[in-house]
Amino acid sequence: MLAQLTRETVAAEQPVLDAHGLSMWAYIVLSALDNSPIRTQATLAESIGADKTRIIPVLDELQKHRYIERVPDPDDRRARLLTITESGRSIKNAVQADIQRGEERWLAHLSTEDRSVFLRVLQQLTFG
Repeated sequence: MLAQLTRETVAAEQPVLDAHGLSMWAYIVLSALDNSPIRTQATLAESIGADKTRIIPVLDELQKHRYIERVPDPDDRRARLLTITESGRSIKNAVQADIQRGEERWLAHLSTEDRSVFLRVLQQLTFG
């Protein structure tokens, strides 16, 4: 059932991402950077479960749109530090708000008690 829910969630979120011109990976990167503003590419990749070489095109695209900045790490010239920009935070917040509105429509089908239990269990499964 979780696989089906995941597929339906991704399918519901894709039109929102498309409307804002972001891929799912771009949204994941922006969300991760907004939670922890400065990271190396390797640390970011590890935190989101992506291969560090595969996220480079995503980072290139985000930098092109000025949603992130990449600067050399003063402690390791081979590494780049990543930060989200204000425009990156703005688009991430807009996407997040639209996704949450969609989630609210789904959750509206549950009773207050079922909704509370569902969200509590989901949080336990997600955050341990």
